[in-house]
Amino acid sequence: MGEQALKVFAGTSNVPLAEKICEEIGMPLGKALIKSFPDGEIFVQIQENVRGADVFIIQSTSAPANQNIMELLIMIDAARRASAARITVVIPFYGYARQDRKDKSRVPITAKLVANILVAAGANRVLAVDLHAPQIQGFFDIPVDMLFASPVIYQYLKDKVGDQLCVCSPDVGGTKLATMYADLFGCPLALIAKRRVSDTTVQSFNLVGDVKGCDVLVVDDMTESGGTLLSAAELLLENGARSVRAAVSHGALNHIGYERLNKCVIEELITTNTIDFDPQDLPITVVNIAPMLAKAIKRIHSNESVTGLFKIKGYNV
Repeated sequence: MGEQALKVFAGTSNVPLAEKICEEIGMPLGKALIKSFPDGEIFVQIQENVRGADVFIIQSTSAPANQNIMELLIMIDAARRASAARITVVIPFYGYARQDRKDKSRVPITAKLVANILVAAGANRVLAVDLHAPQIQGFFDIPVDMLFASPVIYQYLKDKVGDQLCVCSPDVGGTKLATMYADLFGCPLALIAKRRVSDTTVQSFNLVGDVKGCDVLVVDDMTESGGTLLSAAELLLENGARSVRAAVSHGALNHIGYERLNKCVIEELITTNTIDFDPQDLPITVVNIAPMLAKAIKRIHSNESVTGLFKIKGYNV
């Protein structure tokens, strides 16, 4: 693969990230025409030769998820029909990841369906960041490399946190992620048990751990409506926390999330640019994940291991 030409293209969901990745690699972003017809159909034309090339297509399948997924599928098909040797889809944010199991009667496992159609379209490999459920890697019958945002977030926070830090998971499912952060910072760990009232409302009802006098860092893979973070922050402060920060891999904020963060007691929300969104005037810090993705693309292109990208302070995340 190292002898094949490396070509990087991007859908329209996160062009700024794709441009930063290409800057890190030291090459221009590939030329592609992407437009919609009046009836909503998407048209794609790759405007350079990709015959025999190692093609990477960057597209976050964030909102509007259906539009962005369909755009990605059409780009894959265009590259395949143009005789690309290998097609790697780079999905910084994987939409539908929360529909990863049957938790009710007669519901789909849409995360698996999306995996199926990506492979059917012609994807040969997937590069993703912080899948909501790591087992989604097993939904694909092609190689999947999952990177973690934690090394980038850790580098930002390491000189900003004090001796009274405590890491907290806002739900039981995030315990592994929170434990990893607690190990990195060498600090205590707390856990919140929550109950989801609706799609946008969460009730945090039990705290495990002592946070009195602590500066608490709440870690999660994503936030959308901000309900989980808001509920967790209120409970932590009620239990004596001195301050609350939050760090999430994906800032998939909707209008409800913006409103809640505007009134929220969280001092700072740290996230990455896996999704192209406007922080507005809120206390949101967006750290750049492009250098890590660029390194992964170069290593995949030259058939090298990406394992080294998972290490922080010698700790394998």
